[in-house]
Amino acid sequence: MLLALAGLPAPAHAAGKPVDVLELDRGSLSLVEYITVLEDPGHALDFAQARAQTYRHTGQADQAISFGYTRSAYWLKVELRNPGATPVRRLLEISNARLSDIRFYAPGDNGDYRAHRTGSALPHASRDYPNRYYIYQLDLPPASQQTYYLRVASEGAKLIPVRLWDPVAFAAHQQRDYLAQGLFFGTVVAMFLFNLVLFAMLRDRLYLMYIAFVAITAMSLASQNGLAHEWLWPGIGGRWPNLSTAILFSLSHATLTIFMREMIGTRTLVPWLDKLLLAMLAWFVVSPVLLVFFYQQVAGAMTAIWSITSPLTLLIALVCVGRRQRSAYYFCAAFCVFFVANMGSALAALAFLPHNLITNFGAQIGSACEMLLLAFALADRMHIMRREKEQAQAAALTAQNDLIAGLKVSEQRLEARVTQRTAELQQANDRLALMSMTDVLTGIPNRRRFDQILAAEWTRAARQRSMLAIGMLDIDHFKQYNDHYGHQQGDDCLRRIAAVIADQFRRGGDQMARYGGEEFIFVVPDAHPDNALAVAQAVCDAVAALGIVHAAAPGGIVTVSVGVACGHPVGGAAPAQLVHAADMALYQAKELGRNRVELALGYARRSEDA
Repeated sequence: MLLALAGLPAPAHAAGKPVDVLELDRGSLSLVEYITVLEDPGHALDFAQARAQTYRHTGQADQAISFGYTRSAYWLKVELRNPGATPVRRLLEISNARLSDIRFYAPGDNGDYRAHRTGSALPHASRDYPNRYYIYQLDLPPASQQTYYLRVASEGAKLIPVRLWDPVAFAAHQQRDYLAQGLFFGTVVAMFLFNLVLFAMLRDRLYLMYIAFVAITAMSLASQNGLAHEWLWPGIGGRWPNLSTAILFSLSHATLTIFMREMIGTRTLVPWLDKLLLAMLAWFVVSPVLLVFFYQQVAGAMTAIWSITSPLTLLIALVCVGRRQRSAYYFCAAFCVFFVANMGSALAALAFLPHNLITNFGAQIGSACEMLLLAFALADRMHIMRREKEQAQAAALTAQNDLIAGLKVSEQRLEARVTQRTAELQQANDRLALMSMTDVLTGIPNRRRFDQILAAEWTRAARQRSMLAIGMLDIDHFKQYNDHYGHQQGDDCLRRIAAVIADQFRRGGDQMARYGGEEFIFVVPDAHPDNALAVAQAVCDAVAALGIVHAAAPGGIVTVSVGVACGHPVGGAAPAQLVHAADMALYQAKELGRNRVELALGYARRSEDA
């Protein structure tokens, strides 16, 4: 036991010794220390040749035989003995779903051997026993001793856990195993759906990043432990079942890095370390491409590199903790658990640590703990936001009460200046009213003010039986602009575009406003479709003439798309219908290529008919 825990070689006399199948501790027995092996570097031996060779013991006594990353194939030999007077059935389990090619040779009734081939490179139906791992049924006659052979080849790490089971004990074990997997992935689905609802309610993109991280991590773990091959792509073989695990794990690291940068704010908190995170992110994005083309050559190196990037991520989180960033405490605790568990699995795959329940399932255990702790971090973030809002409301209420008290004292002491104070308060209220109707960023009317303008123009157009035009404007590819140049540049872009649009309407009686985000809207009274289109095209051309550089846009500059709708306010129509028609026209303009103006013709015709 002490030798197994320490990862030291097993006693040499155990290897090659026949296993008494009647003596299974708690219904199962690891066969690692009883197996002898033969290396086939060139994959040149057939069964007859391999059977005639001399096998050696591995010197390993933990839960799995590990050869690390090597291109060799390996032959495994084990002898089983049934000393009893009745036939005995046992199950042989190889609990590594990522072994590409497994050939099992069992003795037949006539002394010849039956061969069975399966592995992750073959469809799941190639397995005789339905399970996420590889299970073989062994029937030993009474008072017999039989020798079994396994040939294992794989592109990835040669990690071969072999265990002998009593069928009844294995059935109970399998039930517990699938129950545990169901609980894990059920928890993941619940966390995914819960945070998806939170994202829909709060519109905080950090929740969207967390959702992506949870989904990709769950998929990578399902691919690693064989559930994906069993349930998601059972008919697919070849390289994909093994490739998918490495690719998904790399993408999982990428989403976690993005989540970390947003959650902790490393761009402003530790900009010099944020550049290192960006370099790591680039590696996580590029590594799947290398895996597709050079899997055998780079798989081992990539595992080693991932083992380096994990402590670097933890180190950056610790630096942020030193800066007393609240979210960094949660992230550091979550990633520390994930780091320890994942490093154990990575070092076990490289044959530096023994294989046991913790190292074999370290990634899954660590990921589950990490997801839960990061969920707590998001909950704390929501709590902080709510508390700050309550504090702001309390401060505003206190300021309002102080103002009222001050006014009362002033009225008592300075009754002669009541009229003057009232006029000053009225001016202040007017300024507040103006501020409430003005967009803070751009200085133009906001949506609330535009609703008042539209209602007044709608009433006037109905009274005069004239047409009214609405133009809905959206900046093309603005999200990419924000992501590429940053929010500060994005705000400056919004101000410049608002200014040039406002300049188009200063010469007439038309009105415009910021409708929300990167959307603007304007109303053109007493305008037919041709007039409205001309106004919209002028706005579109004016924005393009600014020549604001946009590297991610097709034309290289910032442009806008405009949807226009014209109609008569008759027949029970509402202003919202006209706005909706303009919005649909805007959607059409974007679908047709952006940087253009589109008219909601259907709505215009209905209005003219009315």
